Amino acid sequence: MTHDPAGLIPAPRHDESRPDRAGARIDPLRTALAAGPGTEGVARLLRASLGQALGLALPDGEPGGRDTVTLRIDTALEPEGYRLTVADGRVEIAGGAAAGVHWGTQTLRQLLGPDAFRRAPLRGAGAAWDLAERTVEDAPRFAWRGLMLDVARHFMPKDGVFAYIDLLAAHKLNVLHFHLTDDQGWRVEIRRYPKLTETGAWRERTKLGHRASPLWDERPHGGYYTQDDIREIVAYAAERHITVVPEIDIPGHSQAAIAAYPELGNTDVIDTASLGVWTTWGINPNVLSPTDNTLRFYENVLAEVLELFPGSFVHIGGDECPKDQWKASPAAQERIRALGLADEDALQSWFIRHFGRWLAERGRRLIGWDEILEGGAPGAPLPEGAAVSSWRGYAGGIAAARAGHDVVMCPEQQVYLDHRQAPGEDEPVPIGYVRTLEDIYRFEPVPPQLTGSGADRVLGAQANVWTEVMEDRRRVDYQTFPRLAAFAEVVWSALPPSPARDFGAFEERMEAHYARLDALGVSYRPPAGPLPWQRRPGILGRPREGAPPIV
Repeated sequence: MTHDPAGLIPAPRHDESRPDRAGARIDPLRTALAAGPGTEGVARLLRASLGQALGLALPDGEPGGRDTVTLRIDTALEPEGYRLTVADGRVEIAGGAAAGVHWGTQTLRQLLGPDAFRRAPLRGAGAAWDLAERTVEDAPRFAWRGLMLDVARHFMPKDGVFAYIDLLAAHKLNVLHFHLTDDQGWRVEIRRYPKLTETGAWRERTKLGHRASPLWDERPHGGYYTQDDIREIVAYAAERHITVVPEIDIPGHSQAAIAAYPELGNTDVIDTASLGVWTTWGINPNVLSPTDNTLRFYENVLAEVLELFPGSFVHIGGDECPKDQWKASPAAQERIRALGLADEDALQSWFIRHFGRWLAERGRRLIGWDEILEGGAPGAPLPEGAAVSSWRGYAGGIAAARAGHDVVMCPEQQVYLDHRQAPGEDEPVPIGYVRTLEDIYRFEPVPPQLTGSGADRVLGAQANVWTEVMEDRRRVDYQTFPRLAAFAEVVWSALPPSPARDFGAFEERMEAHYARLDALGVSYRPPAGPLPWQRRPGILGRPREGAPPIV
């Protein structure tokens, strides 16, 4: 069987194919695998994935030998870059580092067809796969190519997280931003504070649809990851060259923590002991108290988080923190006076800067939503090394970059995948603006206001999946795919900025890609619209009309 070479997603920088010339045959009875120094982990994963999907044993072979897939490091390439060559009965994948070799193997899987993404072989023993002569040379445009997965609003069991890590890898995305805590649930075991999961991981019921909806799911909801679960998730991602960035929200979005430990809240303003884990959506008024006890508590939490997540960045949220309780709190007002701060906005900045310094002292970097830029000293709102997730448009990212901070672009108007995919009543629980597949494909992470060193501060971008109205993986799949495929091409491929990108060509390649998503078991939104069982009639959303403002 000869596979059509078209349909690579994301599109490579250079792709030269000669479909009239035989390149190599992948044969279960003959094809071997040769792993050069530094590629052993990639080889182990490739054997596992192609062995499971296609029945390929891939025994050890000689590097460069005929009927052999050779993996090797070539430091002349970019670390995440690769060169895949199919010719003379051989396949070679060279990468600037192991990560580049790994991304090259993902391209090989695509060339082998959708069956290479299955969990068991469909064809009988002795079946082979013929590949045309081909050279692909490729490297990513951005270093940060991410997906933010919100498991706080609706818990995703561990097998679903593994599935999403596999999906990130298949699309050459390399960051999983793991939103672990919020008002509606605390999802990571902290051994020093067991009530964070004993109490904070469970809510009595859940609002169905937008917060204005009269409907409730009266079943208790919750769950959390043990520390061993987290270690397993992080290791599984690392094998696939994906970094997991944890998010622990400070000082807003904290009712689940306050429900577990009421002393964390503003006890001189409200009866925090009466609070439970929040059951609805929106911006919660119950925020952390600015006390030394709160600082020590979260330092202890983060100390355990650092043991679990070895990556450079720790996300501390910092968004949507109402100041009403601090304004009414004598203790908070005394804190503002004692610190010589201007107001409550400066008090929030004090929170952020404290943990930025604390993380820096331990060799880590703080990253937070763009509100962390507010309330700080003029010209120096953030600690050195801190980075910003720009979600309210481009403005926060532009300001951060100009102040010398790194930026991850994720404007809600562009890449919030909880926003609806089309107008009309069939879209399930319609939230936000219409963001079609083409809209996502037109997203440009670097705004024109940033040039030179400012543009260099854009580490990359991520798509965000907030799960208030996504109660299970099927709903997450529907909102995320196929749009994540378009996003992956934006952040990987060195293509001209929008609107010069050829969406028509992308749609043609998506015809092949839908079959891969089918093989992976993804419940994506079909191009023609939702299937009957994907609709959610009668559940109130919050659609927003018109073109979204992008600031």
